[in-house]
Amino acid sequence: MEQQEIDERFMQMAIKEAEAALAQGEIPIGAVIVSHGRIIARAHNQTETLHDVTAHAEMLAITAAADALGGKYLPDCTIYVTVEPCVMCAGALGWAQIGRIVYGVGEEKRGYQRFAPRALHPKATVTTGILEDECKALIVDFFKQRR
Repeated sequence: MEQQEIDERFMQMAIKEAEAALAQGEIPIGAVIVSHGRIIARAHNQTETLHDVTAHAEMLAITAAADALGGKYLPDCTIYVTVEPCVMCAGALGWAQIGRIVYGVGEEKRGYQRFAPRALHPKATVTTGILEDECKALIVDFFKQRR
């Protein structure tokens, strides 16, 4: 299986998490963390549910992955997230030393690329645009209904 196919398969799982967030009235962002070809953590935004501004999909997934692996560093892991991480999440991904970040759609207003492009670990690699249209549609539709 090619890397593109693998990335799309795991991004589909992140999209399922985003759909779970949407069903709970949360901003539809989902994340999964993969280690050696296996999902070890999955999460979606829960800021409303938990009354916690830090309860972003990435933050919850990092905590779950670290717990699953029994350590705080994730250098051999890949996170798949439907939307570009914000500065807070990018910082946490950097501190966790996650090896690879894959996201679907960029976030011009709050994304880390704009405000903190060096927040990730120096050895981390980034892949963007995986299932971008599907990821974007979830966010655009959510905010259309809200406004």
